[in-house]
This record gives sequence, structure tokens and C-alpha cells, in this order.
Amino acid sequence: MSDATVVAKTMRLLVLNGPNLNLLGLRETAIYGRTSLASIEADCRLHLDRMCRPTGQPPLIDAEVELDFFQSNHEGVLVERIQQARGVVDLIVINPAAYTHTSVAIRDALLAVEIPVIEVHLSNIHKREPFRHHSYISDIAVGQIVGLGPDGYRFAVEAGIRHLARLARE
Repeated sequence: MSDATVVAKTMRLLVLNGPNLNLLGLRETAIYGRTSLASIEADCRLHLDRMCRPTGQPPLIDAEVELDFFQSNHEGVLVERIQQARGVVDLIVINPAAYTHTSVAIRDALLAVEIPVIEVHLSNIHKREPFRHHSYISDIAVGQIVGLGPDGYRFAVEAGIRHLARLARE
């Protein structure tokens, strides 16, 4: 087994999406593209399956991975979902959307549950309006993936699995 292959308990990842992401593919397509949130979820699941069962080579990971997706337009609902993850989820991938720049409540919930988090954004928030440059999540995140469109979610899920694998080896 190579160093890249990991044997671990079941890894549980939660992908959280904030306001208006339910309209992906329909709204501001010049900025966010034409890919729906359902397509992003399907792509992440397909990529995960390929990581666990690649054709003609050993798997990148030798573990069960549970991937749960959740979207809400309501800050309190997102906070509650984060709180429910405590002790159940191993890593959170979050696109807080507009709450990135405004929500101390989401930041505090993420800190309270003590779960590693990776922040993802479809657009490059640092190249957009000045009010979008600040993130309440970035300084508490393992990492931030911005500007890579729907691929950013796939990269975030893979990075999350690799992060958990490193933690398991330590």
C-alpha cells in the first residue's frame, strides 16, 4: 500500500451551501456559470467514487466516505445544521455565499463544533466588489478555494479527505 493510500474509519463530510445557491445555473450565469447545485453534488459524488474505486490502480483512499449536502437561504438554519454536525461529521466544506461577508453567527458555530472546515466559492471573491473581499470564515478554515467554478467543490472534497487522512496518520 502506498503512502497515498489511506486506511481509516468512515469519513463523514458535510457540504454546506448558503443563500441563493439553490438558484445556481439560473442566476448571474456570467459570474456563477450554468451548472446547478444538483450537478455539483453529482460531480462530487462521481469524483469520490473514482477516488475510492479507480480503474486499473489502487484506490487513493481505502475507507468509506459519507458525503452529505445541505443548502439553506436562512442563516439560523445553517447554524443549526453546523451544530448538529458536532460529533457526527469529520469535516465541513462550506460555501457560505453572502454570509461569508456578514455572518459572525456562522463563524461562531463553526468554531463551537470544532470540526475542520474548508471554504469554497465559485467566483474569486478577491476580484469582485470590495465588500466581498473579507471572509469571516477564511482565518478559521483549513483552506479556501476560490474562483475555480464548480470544480472548486470537487477539489474541496478531495482536499478534505486528504486532510482527514493526514490527521489519521498523525
